[in-house]
Amino acid sequence: MSHTDVLRDQLRLAPVIPVVTVDDARISIDLAHTLVRAGLPVIEITLRTSAALDAISAIAKAVPEAVVAAGTVLAGSQIREVADAGAKFIVTPGTPVKLAEDLREAPIPVMPGCSTVSEAMTLADMGFSYLKFFPAAASGGAAWLKSVNGPLPNLMFCPTGGIDRTSAPSYLSLPNVVCVGGTWITPAEAMKKGDLAAIERLAADAASLQG
Repeated sequence: MSHTDVLRDQLRLAPVIPVVTVDDARISIDLAHTLVRAGLPVIEITLRTSAALDAISAIAKAVPEAVVAAGTVLAGSQIREVADAGAKFIVTPGTPVKLAEDLREAPIPVMPGCSTVSEAMTLADMGFSYLKFFPAAASGGAAWLKSVNGPLPNLMFCPTGGIDRTSAPSYLSLPNVVCVGGTWITPAEAMKKGDLAAIERLAADAASLQG
């Protein structure tokens, strides 16, 4: 099975991918169990903290039913790091050409980020057909995605950035949206307090969303 097929199947597992910033890797295993139990098995851990790689590794080893992704990958040097940590796929916020070239050689699937039609076309020419649209709300939102479906019918998107419980269904209703990414499932205050009950409620609600 190709990387594209693997990524497609992973992205179809749930309507929402929690985009999580982890400050303390010790919470990562319990957090992953909570999200999986609530119906959100795909979890993006952003490489925004020093705990991120440890969190990815812990989830990959202890919660095999979770599909843990490495987000905010900015450099080719990080590709091997996240793959070795156990990430199942890579997500970038944007994709300069040099990074895209490196990502084509990645040992795991990749969902590169874009925010314009030209960027999406460039990535499509390089063989990527599942793209992160970021920052979604600031870059045209659901209206942008609806507009590009005609000229770019072979591309599928995971819009992320500025999406919440209220706006998510408007994205999920579009034929070129496979899922959405969101931070609202793991709010900073709940993460800081370790309030997994609150996170589970938000996750269960997100798992029930439809377009």
